[in-house]
Amino acid sequence: MVNKTPKHILITGGSSGIGEALALEYAAPGMRLVLTGRDAKRLSKVAKACESNGAEVMTKAIDVADRFAMADWLSQIDDAAPLDLVIANAGISMGTSGEGDSEEKIRDIFAVNLAGVLNTIHPVMERMQDRKQGQIALVASIAAFRGLPGSPAYAASKAAVKSYGEGLRPRLARHGVGISVILPGFVRSRITDQNTFSMPFFMEAERAAKVIRTGLANNKARIAFPWPMHFLMWLLATLPASWADKLLSKSPEKE
Repeated sequence: MVNKTPKHILITGGSSGIGEALALEYAAPGMRLVLTGRDAKRLSKVAKACESNGAEVMTKAIDVADRFAMADWLSQIDDAAPLDLVIANAGISMGTSGEGDSEEKIRDIFAVNLAGVLNTIHPVMERMQDRKQGQIALVASIAAFRGLPGSPAYAASKAAVKSYGEGLRPRLARHGVGISVILPGFVRSRITDQNTFSMPFFMEAERAAKVIRTGLANNKARIAFPWPMHFLMWLLATLPASWADKLLSKSPEKE
């Protein structure tokens, strides 16, 4: 059963962008938040802001790509108090993936954006099924609708997350666990801060967090926004490949 008012929430990538905004959106008296991030200083700053709103906060600077470290840690968290909602939000793009040659950066993107999601949800998924209660949110992207020449690895990693979440939803629903796939467009974050090109229908992270929270409370299968961007990407995905290739041939490159 999905709890419309979750009290124990885990958010990966909680030190900036959508993750930070979600933490602040949910922060309130009686709320227990577990936040992860790669930057301990930024994470501490977010935690203090959430605590000032009355929430109890635990933080962990951990690499979501480390499967066994995540499994051990998440088991400890859930043993201490069952998680109501897990938001697998951590993600990177070429501009935020660190140094290295192109192939190394691409592999980093898949390690965080795809494997990191699996490492976040699988340690708690069976536990939620046994309890017949809980909710999992997978943060993909509007870019998941179609391979993009400007960011092929990012789009592909998010497409895998989208497809996996959509496939899991009916299977886990039989066990009382909700699965939602979140598909944001351009939202203010460390990723979009790296972009030097025009970003249509740009949205502030605080607004995105409110849209996501409302969608999760209603157990929506897809939480895609803003709607004009969602419609355009859906339309692009329905076009013949040769037409889409021509439209995308002059798109800006990020990778």
